[in-house]
Amino acid sequence: MPRVTTTIEDHVAHVELSRPEKMNAVDPAMLEGVIEAGEALRGRADVRAVVLSGQGNAFCAGLDVASFGVLASGDPAEIMMPRTYGPSNDYQHVSLIWKQLEMPVIAALQGVCFGAGLQIASGADIRIAAPDTRMSILEMKWGLVPDMGGMVLWPALMRADVLRRLTYTGEEFSGADAQGYGLVTEINQDPVQRALELANLIALKSPSAVRAGKALVSYAYENNAQDTLLEESRAQSSLVGTPHQMEAVMSNMQKRMPVYK
Repeated sequence: MPRVTTTIEDHVAHVELSRPEKMNAVDPAMLEGVIEAGEALRGRADVRAVVLSGQGNAFCAGLDVASFGVLASGDPAEIMMPRTYGPSNDYQHVSLIWKQLEMPVIAALQGVCFGAGLQIASGADIRIAAPDTRMSILEMKWGLVPDMGGMVLWPALMRADVLRRLTYTGEEFSGADAQGYGLVTEINQDPVQRALELANLIALKSPSAVRAGKALVSYAYENNAQDTLLEESRAQSSLVGTPHQMEAVMSNMQKRMPVYK
């Protein structure tokens, strides 16, 4: 069975981690499957939003313990240090691919979201979690540190002292706690359904403007105020008067559903 399945309907791609019997734990096949699923969506003009979730009762239980043997059997540096995707290795790209996609990505979290799973989810633009979701930066339990992109993603979400505490202790926290920390955007008893609702709402907006909006937010977090102000103007000027922008105006004035070609 494939480790990851993707279905596309009404311009929304639903990507599911598909190893429910193992709580969607990440083994080498899952790692490869997640990256392949993300890369397959890159550049897809027909996909306007992505929902990322786990089949069964969990989002992801983290790295499959059996995978530790692969790293310990040889020189870990030979596996981890080569850069395979720009500045990242495979283990890091599994989360950063979702940040890099042109369209918004919404992660739906339930059951458990530990270690590798939390880092994969953190690559999404938005995270919806059930209030009782069990979450942890779990690596410290195994005498390790987060190494799957978390340290690139989390500083934009959490205060430094909270990130330090969760990293040092590996303590478990709930989805409700995570919302307070900044890790979770929204709490919902049915996170998958809520994520799909949001994705379908986004899919009704101008695809050009949504993609420009995602790029602009990312730019703002990575650049200074002066450059960001200039980028705002550049992004806006690239949208004004385009077919998508005109359709947004006309559909609102005519009180009808937009049709973006």
